[in-house]
Amino acid sequence: MTPSSLTTSSLTRRLFLLSVLWIAPALVITGIILTDLFRTHAEAELSRRMAQHLDELAAVLEVTPDGAVALARDLSDPRFRRPLSGLYWRVDGPGDRVLRSRSLWDQALDLPADTPKDGEVHRHSLTGPNRAPLVAWERSLRLPGAATPVRAAVIVDASDVQAATAGFSRVLGVSLALLAAGLLAAAAVQVRLGLGPLRRMRAALADLRAGRSNRLEGAFPGEVQPVVDDLNLLMEENRTMVERARAQAADLAHALKTPLAVIANAAAAPGGMDPAVVAAEAERMRGQIERHLARARAAPTLLHSSGGTVVLPVLRQIARTVARLHTERGVDIQIDGDARARVRADPVDLQEMAGNLIDNAAKWCTAVVRVTAVAAGGGIVITVQDDGPGIPADRRSDVLARGARLDEAVPGSGLGLTITEELARLHGGSLSLETSPTGGLSVSLHLPQAAR
Repeated sequence: MTPSSLTTSSLTRRLFLLSVLWIAPALVITGIILTDLFRTHAEAELSRRMAQHLDELAAVLEVTPDGAVALARDLSDPRFRRPLSGLYWRVDGPGDRVLRSRSLWDQALDLPADTPKDGEVHRHSLTGPNRAPLVAWERSLRLPGAATPVRAAVIVDASDVQAATAGFSRVLGVSLALLAAGLLAAAAVQVRLGLGPLRRMRAALADLRAGRSNRLEGAFPGEVQPVVDDLNLLMEENRTMVERARAQAADLAHALKTPLAVIANAAAAPGGMDPAVVAAEAERMRGQIERHLARARAAPTLLHSSGGTVVLPVLRQIARTVARLHTERGVDIQIDGDARARVRADPVDLQEMAGNLIDNAAKWCTAVVRVTAVAAGGGIVITVQDDGPGIPADRRSDVLARGARLDEAVPGSGLGLTITEELARLHGGSLSLETSPTGGLSVSLHLPQAAR
């Protein structure tokens, strides 16, 4: 399997293969280490036993009156007396005389040329009867009454250690194979259980696509829940934007209905169509279309405004524009508030929300419109107060209905407050209507505060 296929395969397959990639080498290395430890221990134990045999052989050696070397008694291990048992001894005495254990029977077993120093034990590898691998331990002894040192050696068949090591390796291999199977099974179960939340998420997405739900439902682990929350938020934002697009289409249709009716009436008039009326209504429709196109262009940034917008400069710009529209009435628009106030909204949307409120207040005020922007409750509150007639408390909910107008004599489409409330809600804010200290209307626009 190539690295690219591993990264593009399913998570279950990738996690299981990664488990195999660490379990298999780990168990192989463990097997090698344990086998080597067993071999080392077996050889150390064999060396200890052979050192005891060598000490016993040295203890039973004696020099006869004629100067020859002999055994005072047989060694305790009966294998030294059983022919070709795999355990032997040999003593090279003065005058090239050689003593051998009965277990060598008629076999000759020569030691390599060597002269160990007093107290030293040398080890040699030999080939014994039936070409069996042998290991010899020898030492040089000075016996009382002997003219020259005596060379004593004990020899053992090493195939026993090799067979024991091979047997241990087979048992260990089977054990590690069973352990590997168990670990892989546990890894498979772990992968399946661990990926269970993703399968539940896939099922929830299938329900979402099939229309059986409108969000991802269910409880998920802490590692997955943020993804689910983000997906739900994204879907909610998409639904909100679709609803906003539908509302904008309805707003545009509503705004164009009156100019079209005026043009139709002008066309049906007995004196013919008045070009001035047509031009005025066409300009009115063009303004409505441009306004809604600007809102559509601002839509992608509606829910993702990052840097935020400083409030007071926008309010002052709007105040200057609205004041020019009401020059003949001498409307005084006062702007005050926190110069550092910054809202989490696009400048275009803030202009539209605040512009609707200030323009509406200027239409209904007697002389003064007061606008403030202050931080409150973790957000920014923009309050627009006028000294006009106000709105009765039992009618305030009516003015927020789409297209509602309490006085048809005042120009307008009846959409200003509705659009402002809609934009505020989409930005995570709200709109509230109260009575101003001067008896007019006080409109508070609550928007989330952006980081300064």
